[in-house]
Amino acid sequence: MVSHRRSTQPGVSRSVRVTVLSAAAATAAATLGAATANAEPQDTPQSAGARVDRLYAEAERATEQYNKAGEDVRRLRGEVDRAQDRAARGQERVNAMRTELGSAARAQYRSGGIDPSLALLLSSDPDNYLDRAAVLGRVNDSRANALAELRRAQRVLAQIRAEAAGSLAGLERGRAAVSRHKRTVVRKLTEARRLLKSLPGADRAAFERASRTGRDTGAGTVAGLPAGSARAAAAVMAVHRALGRPYVWGASGPSGFDCSGLMQWAYAQAGVSLPRTSQAQRYAGRMVPLSEARPGDLVTYRADASHIGMYVGNGQVIHAPYPGAPVRYDPVGMMPVSSVTRV
Repeated sequence: MVSHRRSTQPGVSRSVRVTVLSAAAATAAATLGAATANAEPQDTPQSAGARVDRLYAEAERATEQYNKAGEDVRRLRGEVDRAQDRAARGQERVNAMRTELGSAARAQYRSGGIDPSLALLLSSDPDNYLDRAAVLGRVNDSRANALAELRRAQRVLAQIRAEAAGSLAGLERGRAAVSRHKRTVVRKLTEARRLLKSLPGADRAAFERASRTGRDTGAGTVAGLPAGSARAAAAVMAVHRALGRPYVWGASGPSGFDCSGLMQWAYAQAGVSLPRTSQAQRYAGRMVPLSEARPGDLVTYRADASHIGMYVGNGQVIHAPYPGAPVRYDPVGMMPVSSVTRV
């Protein structure tokens, strides 16, 4: 009996199956990549908005890390400059001392290399021997002291150079951190913008209107109180002048700001120097309860204090919210409040 079944040709079938599966996997990967680059199919405007908020928050944390790394780089650059200046002065001093001691040694060699005390003893004027011996003793003591001072100067110079080398190494690490945090910020902001762009126009506009604002009225604060101090009042006047200026990450004015850059700039107009980052600014004064907030107080948000604004009264803060949103008013309770600081 003749069978009419085709040969299974196992090798060929496996090859075909692998090819088909590989093509399917590649298609799935491409589809997945496209889906993650845009709003996910199951996204609602609310969930997409929450994802954008999360990306903005992550970008803000990276921005504050970028600001801190930049501040560290500036500090280390100053340390390097000062150490190099001290090393240069120390080297000049060592060179001068070596020249002086070398001149003394050459003079002794030219005199015949005879021990000075023996030459004095054999001199033709023994009456002045004791006086001249005393002078010679002081000269020898001076040279010994000079040699000891040279050795101390050389040790100090070596220490300065070691400190400079350490600061230079830290400077290079700081520069690498700046670049790393910058890449993180750019990646997060690019992802957030791509997600926003993928939303329908009406949903995008609704997100822009709803983002951060109106989540909590902050009614627990007392409205209409005066500023905490004269310098706080001056900072409030300055921050009002910044209303409408764009959010620019890593910027501290005057044409654009990130959140901590705005606080630093506003208080600088009042003659007060604040640290650069929101995490450091929260400790720039005395912490007070939110219920006792006064205009000029700094309000930090989230557990990691990655966002900051200035309380201006009536349950409102002025802050630089996020890219695409200008400096503006928002309710003090727009996000979880971490602390309130009176500068």
